[in-house]
Amino acid sequence: MPSLDRQDNVFVLDLGEGENRFHPDWLTAVSAALDEVEKAEGPRALVTAATGKFYSNGLDLDWLFAHADQHQHYVASVHELFARMLSLPVITVAALQGHTFAAGAMFSLAHDFRVMRADRGYWCLPEADINIPFTPGMASLIQSRLAPQTAHEAMLTAHRYGGTDAAAAGIVDQAVSEDAVRSTAIEIAQAQVDKADDTLGTIKSRMYAPTLATLRDTTSPLG
Repeated sequence: MPSLDRQDNVFVLDLGEGENRFHPDWLTAVSAALDEVEKAEGPRALVTAATGKFYSNGLDLDWLFAHADQHQHYVASVHELFARMLSLPVITVAALQGHTFAAGAMFSLAHDFRVMRADRGYWCLPEADINIPFTPGMASLIQSRLAPQTAHEAMLTAHRYGGTDAAAAGIVDQAVSEDAVRSTAIEIAQAQVDKADDTLGTIKSRMYAPTLATLRDTTSPLG
């Protein structure tokens, strides 16, 4: 399960060491960690990271298929995670040490910055290959955070981007060696800790107002 630590003014949320799929209990734990970050006072920033082969493989499809009656509520809760991260009133940095797929890739896009391992691991939106259409909220998030041509290619072709390719496409801000992923993310976060306040949250909320409204539409999250 996710765990929250603090290094000086930077909170580090470790998502786990498995596939880090979005099981409801996992979502609850991440939400509680974000509560702690948001309620803290003074300079601060947030890094999310993981341990092992995966950063996140996204939706917990096994749980979802076993609880089909909760499909709409589950998707709404995932959307709320994206919306909350996108508008969090602190600078956020995703440290992508491993595979970052589907809703896990979308979660990374909800961060302000991304650092990815250069030599192994892929960032990918595989929905076109697995016959799962993007929800309106997911599509809006992706298109609000990527250049149009990159969003087009990533969404329609399910291309797998290695770290270097992801950096060239503007999906991530830096591609670095494995042992530098987390430390680089922390350095980026540390440089921005003084920007943690309501003003930052307002700026983000106004920048991404249409996307946030779509993500928080609980009447028809599936479109």
